[in-house]
Amino acid sequence: MVGDDMEKILIIEDDADIRRILKIYLEGEAYKVWEAENGAEAMKQLDKQPDLVILDLMLPDAYGLSICKSIRQKYLYPIIMITAKDSDQDKILGLSYGADDYITKPFNPLEVVARVKAQLRRYKEYSENTVDRDVIYYKGLTLNQKSKQVSINGSEIKLTPTEFKILKVLLQRKGEVLSGEELFQLIWEDDYYSKSTNTITVHIRNLREKMGDSYEKPEYIKTVWGVGYIIEA
Repeated sequence: MVGDDMEKILIIEDDADIRRILKIYLEGEAYKVWEAENGAEAMKQLDKQPDLVILDLMLPDAYGLSICKSIRQKYLYPIIMITAKDSDQDKILGLSYGADDYITKPFNPLEVVARVKAQLRRYKEYSENTVDRDVIYYKGLTLNQKSKQVSINGSEIKLTPTEFKILKVLLQRKGEVLSGEELFQLIWEDDYYSKSTNTITVHIRNLREKMGDSYEKPEYIKTVWGVGYIIEA
């Protein structure tokens, strides 16, 4: 794999020697590797959306579990947690915060590479078998097209049938700006009138309120003034 097709691994680890060794082994397997040596640097890298994160439990300015929780609030990619601690309680805690695997220092770099491959393979299979069928995931939001249920970070939100349809259309067409007219015709399948814009506006406002989405800095539905609405890809 080359270029944009390379799978991207983010290593969050304060030990430069460990980062260097892992980078050498992972790049030897044709992965693109990003690095972060502390929590602040890690949070800047996360929005680049790596395919997998290797996360040290103990960092100089943050507790790895907090970063793990922050990742899980937005993203579903695999997390492999590494730590010098060897108690079962620490392992259970890490997994309960959303980590997919757990490796204790000192470790064999070849074992880490094997686990990275296994987690990426499982995630790819999971995505192909579920996400493209009944369930849509986006930044901690889950929309089940079959059960008509929507949740954000595990908490279910109650939407009207119309609100559900609007959200589903915007999610299905992520990256596209849809005008009020397009949304109206897609949802109601009826002739569009100028007053229909107000109908869309009200439903979008209600959706944002129920989703806890900020109007000024929306996480999900963004307004493109004079054009329409978009959920960014």
